[in-house]
Amino acid sequence: MMGEVLPMPSFGDLFTDTRGDERTMRVSYHPERGAVVLSLWSGPVCRGSFRLAADDLGRLRALLTAIDADAARPADGSSGATATAGGEIAAEATEVIQTGDVSGTAHRAALPILPAPRVA
Repeated sequence: MMGEVLPMPSFGDLFTDTRGDERTMRVSYHPERGAVVLSLWSGPVCRGSFRLAADDLGRLRALLTAIDADAARPADGSSGATATAGGEIAAEATEVIQTGDVSGTAHRAALPILPAPRVA
């Protein structure tokens, strides 16, 4: 069961899912809890949430910055070296070596479909 639904705090934003269908992600900062809450919505219904400790924001920001830099890289495959927050140049990421089955089906099992609880 989901927690209490509160109005968006003063620090937050709303993102639309690329698949549409009224899917959104809300990001809200809760300084009193030292957390950033990421919640997934389908229309007016919250489908799930994740509380990220404020101490982990730097790691998340670094990951998103690297993804943004990679997405902005020219399609011709030219250098992906980028400047870091400290001003130094970061080398391209090292090659990832596949060591096992990463097809996405190796350890998956079908989960039971449970009816959504109704709140009156």
